[in-house]
Parts: sequence; C-alpha cells; structure tokens
Amino acid sequence: MTRKLSAVSLWVLALLAACSRPTVTTTTTAPSTASGPSAAINVGLAARAPDNALPERLNSTEYWQLVSDISEPGGYFRIEDNYTSNEMEVGQLFTMLQQQGVSGDVYMGVGPEQNFTYIAAIRPKMAFIVDIRRQAVMQHLMYKVMFELAKDRGDFISILFGKPRPPGIDSSTDIQKIWEIFRPVPSDSVLAAHNFALVSDRLTKHHGFIFTPDEAAQLRAVFNAFYFYGPNITTRGGSGGGRGGVGGDFADLTGYAADGSGKPKSFLSSEENYRFIKTLHEKNLIVPVSGDFAGPKAVRAIGTYVKQHNSVVRAYYVSNVEQYLFGDSKDRQFYDNVATLPVDTNSVFIRPYSMRRGGWGGPTQSLCPIGRFIKAVEAGRIVDNNYALSCGP
Repeated sequence: MTRKLSAVSLWVLALLAACSRPTVTTTTTAPSTASGPSAAINVGLAARAPDNALPERLNSTEYWQLVSDISEPGGYFRIEDNYTSNEMEVGQLFTMLQQQGVSGDVYMGVGPEQNFTYIAAIRPKMAFIVDIRRQAVMQHLMYKVMFELAKDRGDFISILFGKPRPPGIDSSTDIQKIWEIFRPVPSDSVLAAHNFALVSDRLTKHHGFIFTPDEAAQLRAVFNAFYFYGPNITTRGGSGGGRGGVGGDFADLTGYAADGSGKPKSFLSSEENYRFIKTLHEKNLIVPVSGDFAGPKAVRAIGTYVKQHNSVVRAYYVSNVEQYLFGDSKDRQFYDNVATLPVDTNSVFIRPYSMRRGGWGGPTQSLCPIGRFIKAVEAGRIVDNNYALSCGP
C-alpha cells in the first residue's frame, strides 16, 4: 500500500474546504416507530414546494426529517450484507424503460447501486429507495456524499475504492476502458482512511445528520468492504470471479451490463448518466428509507408524500423481494400497500427476475403495469411468485 496521498485526495480536500454552506443541525436521531396503517404520518410538509409540486431541492434539515418521518425501524433480512446487486439484466432494462417511455415523476426501488441505473434511465424528479435493512440506508448515504464530492466518474471510483486516480480517464472515456485502467491500480490505505474521514465529516458536519453508534459502525463497515474487495465486490462481498462469476461484480454491473444492442448501460456508462444522479443527490432528492415492503408505514408514507405533491409513482423496482414475501405469506400486505400509491396507466413494476426465470410471459413482463397488476391481485389471480413474475394472467 502506498503512503502518499493522490491528486484526487488533494482535489477532494480543496472541494470540501470550498463548501460555504453553513453546518446544519437537527434533533432528529431515529426514525419514528409509529405502526399500523392508521398511524399518523408526518411526511415532510415543510419540504413542499409553494405550488404543491415535488420540491426542486431539499435542504439538509428537510431531507433528514423526511428520511426519519417515512422510515420504519430497521429490520431483519436473510442477506445481512447486500453490497451490490447480482442482476446483469439491468442494462437491458435500462433501454426497455426508455423505449417504453417510462420517465419523470417519482421512482421507488430497493437494494444498492442498480437503483442509480434505473434512475438514470427514467430521469425522475425524485426517488425513494426502501430497504428493510438500516445498513442499506447508511450505504446510500455513503454513496450520496461520494456523488457530491466526485466531479466525474473517475473521481467517484477513486473515492469509493480508495484507488489513486490513474491518468488517461476523462469525461469521454468508455466505461469499459475506465475499468481496464482502474482494476490493476492498487488500493491505498492512507487514501481510503482519508476518504472515509471526508465521507463521515460531510454527513455529520456539513449535512448535520446524527447517527446512532450502530449506524456509524454500519457506515464504516460498508466503506471498508468496498475498500477491501475493490471493484470485485459482489452482493455478499466475496469476488464473483469477474464476468464469469454468477451475477457479476461491481465493475461488471456498471461496465458490462449491456442492452439488446450490446451497449453497456448503467449510471456509470456515460458522464451524462453519472451527472444526472450527482445532481439529484446534490439537491437531496434521492431519499433512502428503512422499511419493510409489507410493513405498516414506509410504503404508504411515500404514497402520501407523492399524493401531497401532486405526482405519481412512475416506476417501482422490486428486485426479487416478492419471492420472500410470498414465502413469508406477506405478499397481500405488500400489495395492499402498493394499492395506496398514486399511479397511472404508464406506471410499472420493474422485475428483472422475470427475464431470468421467465414467468409465463417472457422478458417484456419485466415492466408490469402496476394498476393492472393490483386489479389482478384484488381479483385473487396472483397466487404465487410465478404469477407475479408473469405480471398476472
């Protein structure tokens, strides 16, 4: 490990010193524990735009209040560490979403980095990422400040993995070339420690977010995992063996997940995609939420917020969560929650596993109209996960 700070470290230091926004303080330390569908839900009315539209930006206090008001207490999931997705279908779905005209309004999703790719494809005005694990919220907050600090894709990768930025990368560099250049660069323990301090300070001092000791430990654990495993990091941490591994690693998912034409599509596949996500994060409009899909509060609270701001949920990425909900007999609670969301005829579920496992309807069923599907649920026609994957009979 080299002991010399790289150019990106010096650049990040200069950026942090140049930030002139005042430190924000807040007394919010934990999400509300209210339960039951009828529980009073405060969904950040202070963040409402004057015309009751979705906010153009939130300040740090409004953002953290919204995270806290909507969240449920963190819960248990079988996969404790879920550092990356394992869905190489993301590239195909990126182009499918654009071809189907799914765009704007509000995005909902679950899990880690694949959400950024769907957001880049849809270009929503605001996004909510709901995960039962509180650690997932901490991971998204880590990503948030890295997007804020990194001026481009090269700096983002450097900060995330603690690798000094090598020469030969600019805004026009092909993403696969970026990974070819970055993969052999040794990680730098001094740079990583410095970057973690920047991330932690920006969250707690610049934004004024207050974490419990457990949350602070989760933030450090996630950061350390990305430093330790590097671009080879997979869902549970260990290397997937590159593009030959099941599901791929972080570099595969962002650099080699291609659409039907063979072109890689991800939030890192172009500088334009990266900058869209960066801008939303700078405006505090990608909101991570701890919540159970079948729980009493989080999904419904998001629906209330979206309704109050005269918008609709344009897309809801569910990964393979429904598989577990059916297994735990909680599928109907989830669909009852979804039924409270404001949607229209163009609102879709994003289900990549229907491309992998087929369902009964083939790949096009991966974009399933939410309203039509909920009617099938209410009619008793969705009896198991295969029916869900096929978008219903």
